[in-house]
Amino acid sequence: MFELRGIHAAYAGTKVLRGVDLVVPPSSVVGLLGPNGAGKTTLLRVASGLLKPTAGQLVVDGKDLTSASPHRLVDHGVCHVPEGRGIFPSLTVRDNLLLQSVKGKENEAAEKAVGAFPRLGERMSQLAGTLSGGEQQMLALARAYVQNPRFVLLDEVSMGLAPKLVDEIFEFLDLLAKTGTSLLLVEQYVTRALAVADYVYLLNRGEVVFAGEPCELDADALAEQYVGAGH
Repeated sequence: MFELRGIHAAYAGTKVLRGVDLVVPPSSVVGLLGPNGAGKTTLLRVASGLLKPTAGQLVVDGKDLTSASPHRLVDHGVCHVPEGRGIFPSLTVRDNLLLQSVKGKENEAAEKAVGAFPRLGERMSQLAGTLSGGEQQMLALARAYVQNPRFVLLDEVSMGLAPKLVDEIFEFLDLLAKTGTSLLLVEQYVTRALAVADYVYLLNRGEVVFAGEPCELDADALAEQYVGAGH
């Protein structure tokens, strides 16, 4: 169980999150939706240990890990795939994969990555920074596969990709979820997120304004949250 309890967070003295409660149950997909500026990326940064909350707790399997480093959270099975593709551009595709692999299982990890994204198999010796945007995103997502994490935090992984690549990305997320990995998914394509999510949280102006199953979310109310965010 991955929990955020009463999270408050700020950037440069400006409050961004205000008492956010969120739960990611085992073997589930949780969609985190909301308009731009709602605080979604900030919440994922808190969840991955990159930003310390000003109040509240980050709890994994009943352990308070609020003050834990990102590396320690990785040890507890938390993997963060940030917006903008978290790869090492000066390393080859192979080295990116090996760097993220469990020690002693490097070859197995590379095989898993190529099985999920065959195109990476054709790019193993290529510098990651010279890949196309879609291929870079595949490499970033492959990290969530080779680490065998229990909780994966995904921030706008389809952003800027062609529709065909978006389909590939969502096929992979479905594959990842079927392994029993829990996903916390921030996604611009609301309908795609709702289609794969078991639970949904709607964030607006740093507060949760809806929490429940996708079927309980009223389409008109959802649209109003997006349209009315700037008013």
